[in-house]
Amino acid sequence: MNRETFFAHAKRAPFGATMIQSQVDGFKLILDEGKRRGTSLLHLAAILAEAYHETGGAMQPVSENLNYSAKRLTEVWPGRFPTIASAKPFANNPRKLANRVYGGRLGNVADDDGWLFRGRGLAQITGRTNYAKFGLAGAPETAGDMVTAIRILFDGMEQGLFTGKKLAHYDYLVTTNPEVSGYRFYASRAIINGDVQTNGGKIDAYGKAFEAALKAAGYAPGINVPVPSPKPEQPAPVPSKPVGKGWLSSLIEALANIIMKRSGK
Repeated sequence: MNRETFFAHAKRAPFGATMIQSQVDGFKLILDEGKRRGTSLLHLAAILAEAYHETGGAMQPVSENLNYSAKRLTEVWPGRFPTIASAKPFANNPRKLANRVYGGRLGNVADDDGWLFRGRGLAQITGRTNYAKFGLAGAPETAGDMVTAIRILFDGMEQGLFTGKKLAHYDYLVTTNPEVSGYRFYASRAIINGDVQTNGGKIDAYGKAFEAALKAAGYAPGINVPVPSPKPEQPAPVPSKPVGKGWLSSLIEALANIIMKRSGK
């Protein structure tokens, strides 16, 4: 794979600008993981699209931004904060807000669980239950480490650990038109979050941009298509031996000769 070509395309879309070194580094590590796992081109494009979206283009693990004004809280969580007055006690107080909006949900049971298990990483996992799926219930802060964040991103999307939806659910069986992507990027947003109507279009645009960049760069580690098992080799035929007399036939013949001699024949 020609990474210079990949970055040249990615800078045009979806970035539309230059990248800083941390973004380049993040891409390299995700591409390395895709190559190591043998991830198909289209699946890797979907993974890159989600990482780009969830990190706001940073391509590095981030922690959920919960530092909102009262007015913004009424827009983000209108059901919980119907008025500015109801939102004021939580405005610009990320810890209190996290425990308010995530408390009693997503497996959070302790008073401070909302804050401890807030969104982190490349895929922004949230809640004690989701952290436990990746073995991080006892150390939630490690979801912000790059190596761990990449593992969560790939495992979660490949195995359906986030929402029950996984990468393989959005493959087209056949695509013969090179202008038509073989992957349903729009709908694949459901792998990470159910907000498909809100963010599916963005994921579609990002996914197609990364698909084009990967194709131009010559990325082709595998196809994620089951390879038919080779047919077992048939043993070479064993040459047949000349058919001779069996022991029973020989015995019968010998007895017959004895009887004939005794009878004088």
